[in-house]
Amino acid sequence: MISNTELPSTRPYLIRALYDWCSENGFTPYVAVKVDNSVQVPREYVQGGEIVLNVSMDATSSLKLGNDFIEFKARFGGKPREIMVPIHRVMAIYARENGQGMAFPVSDEEAHPAALSSVDGPSLASADGEDKPAAPSPGRPALKRIK
Repeated sequence: MISNTELPSTRPYLIRALYDWCSENGFTPYVAVKVDNSVQVPREYVQGGEIVLNVSMDATSSLKLGNDFIEFKARFGGKPREIMVPIHRVMAIYARENGQGMAFPVSDEEAHPAALSSVDGPSLASADGEDKPAAPSPGRPALKRIK
């Protein structure tokens, strides 16, 4: 029998499912990432310790949505770059056009993905325990809870 601490994370499966939903419905999938030293992205595009990446087939090549990493090649300012994002650093995946998607908790502490498995589910809850949609950032759609 597998104990709760040994269960694999649901995060990569949910990310792939929402990626497929976006793609099949003509939406552009974006991922919001909490950047730390484990994240390989162009640092000049990081704002406030975060970056939002267009992961659509039109914007990427060699896209791999794995259980441990999201990996792809993309152009930033016309320059080709290799991107590698550990799954546990993904804060959200959503459709650019309508903001529908899912948010995930991301710790500011360096943590191994297995250490997050018990708190890995989606979350849009506020500190006071009430479920609320995430507040929109200027220029980005708000995440909406899908029921």
